[in-house]
Amino acid sequence: MNKQKFYLKMVASSLLRRRSRMIVALLAVAVGATILSGLITIYYDIPRQMGQEFRSYGTNFVLVPAGNEAAITMDRVREALSYLPGKDLVGAAPYRYRMVKINEQPFMAAGTELEEARKTSPYWLVQGRWPESPGEALIGQEVAEKIRLLPGSEFTINGAGAGGRKITAPDGLTDGRGFRVSGVVQTGGTEEAFIFLSLRDFDDMMGEGGRVDVVECSISASGEDLQALSDRIGAEVSGVSSRLVKRVTDSEGAVLTKLRALIYLVTVIVLLLIMICVATTMMAVVAERRKEIGLRKALGAADSSLIVEFLGEGIFLGAIGGVLGALFGFFFAQLVSINVFSRSIGFKPLLMPVTVIASVIITALACLIPVRRATDVDPAIVLRGE
Repeated sequence: MNKQKFYLKMVASSLLRRRSRMIVALLAVAVGATILSGLITIYYDIPRQMGQEFRSYGTNFVLVPAGNEAAITMDRVREALSYLPGKDLVGAAPYRYRMVKINEQPFMAAGTELEEARKTSPYWLVQGRWPESPGEALIGQEVAEKIRLLPGSEFTINGAGAGGRKITAPDGLTDGRGFRVSGVVQTGGTEEAFIFLSLRDFDDMMGEGGRVDVVECSISASGEDLQALSDRIGAEVSGVSSRLVKRVTDSEGAVLTKLRALIYLVTVIVLLLIMICVATTMMAVVAERRKEIGLRKALGAADSSLIVEFLGEGIFLGAIGGVLGALFGFFFAQLVSINVFSRSIGFKPLLMPVTVIASVIITALACLIPVRRATDVDPAIVLRGE
């Protein structure tokens, strides 16, 4: 039997003889590694999860006319949108605004791509449904109350359009243009005073297609990435200025910072608890084996052999506990993600070796004090029974 096999057999037999103590230490390492692996998984997945959660609060990035420009052409809009990351772009809704009249009462009409508006404003509560065909409109709660409209009601938009031009039906026979209410939107904000039309209906009615006043974008990205996008669009796309919606991006950044700080704190506490548990267990093992250690030293065993043996036991516990923790850590992170964010996460293979290495290092550090106690054993005192 060579030295390596003998060493492994000695470490294994030492652990098996003290199964109860070692199982406690192994469980401590495994639980700690599970939490460590799970928290690291959550840590790296938090930006994506929180980004998706914050997208329910609406727009975080807008495109507006630059300089003295009154509006943005759709060609410029498409050019600017080409700079946005497709995989992170939740939606981009262009808007065009004009004052119109319904029953001689003035209201603000907004033309937009309704499907994109639905993506950028998921917090809108719609009584009824979103418009699906030409001639349908989504009206705000305030508008509905003023002119007493419900989903399914019909109304006519008339009055002055762009440049004071009269709004007429396509056949030119009637003054005004008829629409059907598909839904009433409630937001608790200014949107309740608007009438939302499809951009095609709006352009047909106003006769000024191809230009928009603003483009509201919802992008799942950090504030730093959004600022970099804004700077790039402003520098490379003429006639377009991009801005961040600070109240959303700043809130998102603050929440992420606090969550990450909490994860740091919990991780440090867990690691300290693992070290204390392993160190306590190994100290008890050293106390039990004082006579054995004293006899070995009296027979000429070097301190280095004792150090290697005890460190080997600790490293073995760390490796086994790390493997168990890496496996259970994914399920822990999955459970947290589903219960908190209602979304699943993907398995990260690189976390397996990272967790095992971290567990081995932690248990090795925890064994330093017990190892020192083992090397300090005086064989003469121990063998006299003192």
